[in-house]
Amino acid sequence: MICLRRTLVMMTSLWIPVFANAETPPETQQGWTFSQRFQGSSNAAGVVLKTSSTATYAFNRYIKVYGGIPVYFARATSSTGSTQFLNGIGNVYSGLLVTAGGPGIRYTSDLVATAPTGDTSRGFSTGHPTIDWTNTFSHSFAELTPYVSIGVANTVSDTSFFVRPFSSKGIVGHYEAGTVVTLTPHVSIGGSAYGVRATGEQEIISKVVEQPVAQLTASSTQQSAQGGALSTVTQIAGLGNALTGAGQAPATAVFETQQQTLGPAAVANDHGFST
Repeated sequence: MICLRRTLVMMTSLWIPVFANAETPPETQQGWTFSQRFQGSSNAAGVVLKTSSTATYAFNRYIKVYGGIPVYFARATSSTGSTQFLNGIGNVYSGLLVTAGGPGIRYTSDLVATAPTGDTSRGFSTGHPTIDWTNTFSHSFAELTPYVSIGVANTVSDTSFFVRPFSSKGIVGHYEAGTVVTLTPHVSIGGSAYGVRATGEQEIISKVVEQPVAQLTASSTQQSAQGGALSTVTQIAGLGNALTGAGQAPATAVFETQQQTLGPAAVANDHGFST
Protein backbone atom coordinates (compact mmCIF):
# COMPACT_ATOMS: atom_id res chain seq x y z
CA MET A 1 0.00 0.00 0.00
CA ILE A 2 1.11 3.54 -0.64
CA CYS A 3 0.48 5.85 2.33
CA LEU A 4 0.61 9.61 2.26
CA ARG A 5 1.38 10.54 5.83
CA ARG A 6 1.74 13.88 7.55
CA THR A 7 3.67 13.84 10.79
CA LEU A 8 5.17 17.32 10.84
CA VAL A 9 6.18 16.64 7.22
CA MET A 10 4.55 14.79 4.33
CA MET A 11 6.05 11.40 3.53
CA THR A 12 5.33 8.29 1.49
CA SER A 13 5.23 4.72 2.81
CA LEU A 14 4.96 1.28 1.26
CA TRP A 15 3.02 -1.60 2.79
CA ILE A 16 4.00 -5.11 1.65
CA PRO A 17 1.44 -7.68 2.87
CA VAL A 18 2.23 -11.38 2.97
CA PHE A 19 -0.53 -12.69 5.19
CA ALA A 20 -3.10 -9.92 5.34
CA ASN A 21 -5.09 -11.63 8.10
CA ALA A 22 -2.17 -12.51 10.33
CA GLU A 23 -3.44 -10.63 13.37
CA THR A 24 -7.12 -11.26 12.68
CA PRO A 25 -7.24 -14.90 11.52
CA PRO A 26 -10.29 -16.39 9.80
CA GLU A 27 -13.23 -17.15 12.04
CA THR A 28 -13.08 -20.58 13.63
CA GLN A 29 -15.27 -22.23 16.23
CA GLN A 30 -12.43 -23.26 18.53
CA GLY A 31 -8.73 -23.99 18.40
CA TRP A 32 -5.32 -22.58 17.53
CA THR A 33 -4.23 -20.51 14.55
CA PHE A 34 -0.62 -19.61 13.75
CA SER A 35 0.32 -16.88 11.30
CA GLN A 36 3.24 -14.86 9.98
CA ARG A 37 3.11 -11.34 8.63
CA PHE A 38 5.62 -9.12 6.83
CA GLN A 39 5.30 -5.36 6.35
CA GLY A 40 7.56 -2.57 5.20
CA SER A 41 7.47 1.23 5.21
CA SER A 42 9.81 3.55 3.34
CA ASN A 43 9.97 7.33 3.61
CA ALA A 44 12.44 10.20 3.54
CA ALA A 45 13.91 9.16 6.89
CA GLY A 46 14.66 5.56 5.94
CA VAL A 47 13.23 2.05 5.67
CA VAL A 48 11.54 0.09 8.48
CA LEU A 49 10.63 -3.58 7.94
CA LYS A 50 8.69 -5.74 10.38
CA THR A 51 7.81 -9.42 10.59
CA SER A 52 5.39 -10.70 13.25
CA SER A 53 4.76 -14.24 14.46
CA THR A 54 1.33 -14.62 16.06
CA ALA A 55 -0.44 -17.50 17.82
CA THR A 56 -4.21 -17.16 18.29
CA TYR A 57 -6.63 -19.30 20.30
CA ALA A 58 -10.33 -19.04 19.46
CA PHE A 59 -12.74 -19.93 22.26
CA ASN A 60 -15.54 -19.57 19.72
CA ARG A 61 -16.26 -17.42 16.67
CA TYR A 62 -16.72 -14.34 18.87
CA ILE A 63 -13.82 -14.40 21.37
CA LYS A 64 -10.13 -14.92 20.64
CA VAL A 65 -6.88 -14.34 22.51
CA TYR A 66 -3.53 -13.98 20.81
CA GLY A 67 0.13 -13.30 21.45
CA GLY A 68 3.29 -12.87 19.47
CA ILE A 69 6.55 -11.12 18.88
CA PRO A 70 7.70 -8.72 16.15
CA VAL A 71 11.18 -8.41 14.68
CA TYR A 72 12.27 -5.11 13.12
CA PHE A 73 14.84 -4.27 10.45
CA ALA A 74 15.53 -0.53 10.21
CA ARG A 75 17.84 1.52 8.02
CA ALA A 76 18.29 5.28 8.00
CA THR A 77 18.92 7.22 4.82
CA SER A 78 22.51 8.18 4.13
CA SER A 79 21.75 11.76 5.16
CA THR A 80 20.50 10.76 8.62
CA GLY A 81 22.71 7.88 9.65
CA SER A 82 24.05 4.44 8.75
CA THR A 83 23.12 2.78 5.47
CA GLN A 84 23.17 -0.66 7.11
CA PHE A 85 20.08 -2.38 8.48
CA LEU A 86 19.80 -2.67 12.25
CA ASN A 87 17.62 -5.48 13.55
CA GLY A 88 16.14 -6.65 16.80
CA ILE A 89 12.97 -7.85 18.47
CA GLY A 90 10.22 -5.42 19.34
CA ASN A 91 7.75 -5.52 22.21
CA VAL A 92 6.13 -8.91 22.88
CA TYR A 93 2.36 -8.46 22.59
CA SER A 94 -0.83 -10.20 23.68
CA GLY A 95 -4.43 -9.29 23.11
CA LEU A 96 -8.12 -10.03 23.37
CA LEU A 97 -10.27 -9.86 20.23
CA VAL A 98 -14.08 -9.75 20.58
CA THR A 99 -16.39 -9.80 17.57
CA ALA A 100 -20.15 -9.16 17.56
CA GLY A 101 -22.89 -8.32 15.11
CA GLY A 102 -24.76 -10.05 12.33
CA PRO A 103 -25.59 -9.38 8.68
CA GLY A 104 -25.84 -5.65 9.40
CA ILE A 105 -23.11 -3.93 11.41
CA ARG A 106 -20.07 -5.93 12.45
CA TYR A 107 -18.28 -4.79 15.61
CA THR A 108 -14.75 -5.74 16.64
CA SER A 109 -13.02 -4.79 19.89
CA ASP A 110 -9.25 -5.34 20.00
CA LEU A 111 -7.42 -4.83 23.30
CA VAL A 112 -3.66 -5.38 22.97
CA ALA A 113 -0.87 -4.93 25.52
CA THR A 114 2.89 -5.10 25.06
CA ALA A 115 5.83 -5.77 27.34
CA PRO A 116 9.02 -3.65 26.95
CA THR A 117 11.23 -6.35 25.42
CA GLY A 118 12.50 -4.24 22.50
CA ASP A 119 15.85 -2.46 22.31
CA THR A 120 15.31 1.19 23.28
CA SER A 121 18.66 2.28 21.82
CA ARG A 122 17.39 1.29 18.37
CA GLY A 123 13.88 2.65 18.82
CA PHE A 124 12.17 -0.74 18.99
CA SER A 125 10.68 0.15 22.40
CA THR A 126 10.40 3.05 24.81
CA GLY A 127 11.15 0.74 27.72
CA HIS A 128 7.57 0.95 29.02
CA PRO A 129 4.53 -1.36 28.75
CA THR A 130 1.85 -0.16 26.35
CA ILE A 131 -1.86 -0.78 25.87
CA ASP A 132 -4.12 -0.01 22.90
CA TRP A 133 -7.90 -0.46 22.71
CA THR A 134 -9.40 -0.18 19.22
CA ASN A 135 -13.09 -0.48 18.30
CA THR A 136 -14.07 -1.07 14.67
CA PHE A 137 -17.49 -0.98 12.97
CA SER A 138 -17.90 -2.34 9.44
CA HIS A 139 -20.52 -3.52 6.97
CA SER A 140 -20.11 -5.46 3.74
CA PHE A 141 -21.97 -4.61 0.55
CA ALA A 142 -20.95 -7.53 -1.68
CA GLU A 143 -17.27 -6.80 -2.47
CA LEU A 144 -17.32 -3.38 -0.76
CA THR A 145 -16.61 -3.11 2.98
CA PRO A 146 -16.58 0.37 4.55
CA TYR A 147 -15.34 0.64 8.13
CA VAL A 148 -14.77 3.13 10.94
CA SER A 149 -12.46 2.61 13.91
CA ILE A 150 -11.69 4.63 17.01
CA GLY A 151 -9.38 3.88 19.89
CA VAL A 152 -7.26 5.11 22.77
CA ALA A 153 -3.73 4.10 23.72
CA ASN A 154 -0.60 5.18 25.57
CA THR A 155 1.47 4.78 22.40
CA VAL A 156 1.21 5.40 18.65
CA SER A 157 0.94 1.79 17.47
CA ASP A 158 1.96 0.22 14.19
CA THR A 159 -1.04 -0.47 11.95
CA SER A 160 -1.86 -2.63 8.95
CA PHE A 161 -1.14 0.43 6.81
CA PHE A 162 2.03 1.76 8.36
CA VAL A 163 5.08 0.54 10.28
CA ARG A 164 6.00 3.55 12.38
CA PRO A 165 9.61 4.78 12.07
CA PHE A 166 9.53 5.45 15.82
CA SER A 167 8.26 4.14 19.15
CA SER A 168 6.26 6.44 21.39
CA LYS A 169 4.99 6.80 24.94
CA GLY A 170 2.08 9.10 25.80
CA ILE A 171 -1.72 9.17 25.76
CA VAL A 172 -3.23 9.36 22.27
CA GLY A 173 -6.61 8.90 20.63
CA HIS A 174 -6.69 7.50 17.10
CA TYR A 175 -9.36 7.13 14.44
CA GLU A 176 -9.70 5.86 10.89
CA ALA A 177 -12.43 5.65 8.25
CA GLY A 178 -12.03 3.81 4.98
CA THR A 179 -13.21 1.18 2.53
CA VAL A 180 -11.80 -2.13 1.28
CA VAL A 181 -12.81 -3.55 -2.10
CA THR A 182 -12.32 -7.27 -2.83
CA LEU A 183 -11.21 -7.74 -6.44
CA THR A 184 -10.58 -11.49 -6.26
CA PRO A 185 -10.49 -13.99 -3.36
CA HIS A 186 -6.77 -13.16 -2.96
CA VAL A 187 -6.54 -9.51 -3.99
CA SER A 188 -8.13 -6.42 -2.42
CA ILE A 189 -7.56 -2.67 -2.51
CA GLY A 190 -8.63 0.04 -0.12
CA GLY A 191 -8.17 3.55 1.16
CA SER A 192 -8.66 5.37 4.44
CA ALA A 193 -8.34 8.70 6.18
CA TYR A 194 -6.82 8.53 9.64
CA GLY A 195 -5.63 10.67 12.49
CA VAL A 196 -3.76 10.54 15.79
CA ARG A 197 -4.41 13.18 18.45
CA ALA A 198 -2.15 13.21 21.49
CA THR A 199 -2.54 14.77 24.91
CA GLY A 200 0.10 15.60 27.47
CA GLU A 201 3.84 14.99 27.24
CA GLN A 202 5.01 12.59 24.54
CA GLU A 203 8.22 10.60 24.20
CA ILE A 204 9.40 9.66 20.70
CA ILE A 205 12.32 7.26 20.10
CA SER A 206 13.45 7.00 16.49
CA LYS A 207 14.10 3.73 14.68
CA VAL A 208 16.10 5.48 11.95
CA VAL A 209 18.53 7.56 14.04
CA GLU A 210 21.02 5.21 15.67
CA GLN A 211 22.71 7.10 18.48
CA PRO A 212 21.43 9.80 20.83
CA VAL A 213 23.02 13.17 20.34
CA ALA A 214 24.85 15.02 23.11
CA GLN A 215 22.88 15.95 26.20
CA LEU A 216 21.31 19.38 26.06
CA THR A 217 19.81 21.10 29.07
CA ALA A 218 18.36 24.29 27.63
CA SER A 219 14.68 24.77 26.92
CA SER A 220 13.13 26.98 24.28
CA THR A 221 9.78 28.62 23.86
CA GLN A 222 8.65 28.78 20.23
CA GLN A 223 5.60 29.82 18.28
CA SER A 224 3.62 26.68 17.41
CA ALA A 225 2.84 26.00 13.76
CA GLN A 226 -0.71 25.06 14.70
CA GLY A 227 -3.07 27.74 15.97
CA GLY A 228 -0.28 30.16 16.82
CA ALA A 229 -0.18 28.97 20.45
CA LEU A 230 2.99 29.21 22.45
CA SER A 231 4.54 25.92 23.53
CA THR A 232 7.59 25.16 25.63
CA VAL A 233 9.84 22.32 24.47
CA THR A 234 12.40 21.02 26.93
CA GLN A 235 15.50 19.82 25.11
CA ILE A 236 16.92 16.74 26.80
CA ALA A 237 19.36 14.49 24.93
CA GLY A 238 18.95 16.59 21.85
CA LEU A 239 15.21 16.74 22.26
CA GLY A 240 13.12 19.38 20.63
CA ASN A 241 10.29 19.95 18.24
CA ALA A 242 11.25 21.17 14.77
CA LEU A 243 8.73 24.01 14.75
CA THR A 244 9.79 26.90 12.55
CA GLY A 245 7.34 29.66 13.45
CA ALA A 246 3.71 30.65 13.04
CA GLY A 247 2.22 29.76 9.69
CA GLN A 248 5.28 27.78 8.56
CA ALA A 249 5.59 24.03 8.11
CA PRO A 250 8.17 22.26 10.28
CA ALA A 251 11.43 21.53 8.52
CA THR A 252 11.65 17.88 9.59
CA ALA A 253 9.88 15.37 11.79
CA VAL A 254 11.57 14.93 15.15
CA PHE A 255 12.27 11.22 14.57
CA GLU A 256 14.29 12.08 11.44
CA THR A 257 16.92 14.08 13.31
CA GLN A 258 16.74 13.10 17.00
CA GLN A 259 17.08 9.65 18.51
CA GLN A 260 14.97 10.58 21.53
CA THR A 261 12.43 13.38 21.91
CA LEU A 262 10.38 14.62 24.85
CA GLY A 263 7.84 17.21 23.83
CA PRO A 264 4.24 18.40 23.83
CA ALA A 265 1.34 16.63 22.15
CA ALA A 266 2.23 18.20 18.78
CA VAL A 267 5.20 15.85 18.30
CA ALA A 268 2.85 12.84 18.13
CA ASN A 269 -0.14 14.38 16.35
CA ASP A 270 -0.66 12.92 12.89
CA HIS A 271 -3.25 12.79 10.13
CA GLY A 272 -3.31 11.71 6.51
CA PHE A 273 -4.69 9.43 3.83
CA SER A 274 -3.55 5.96 2.80
CA THR A 275 -4.47 3.81 -0.17
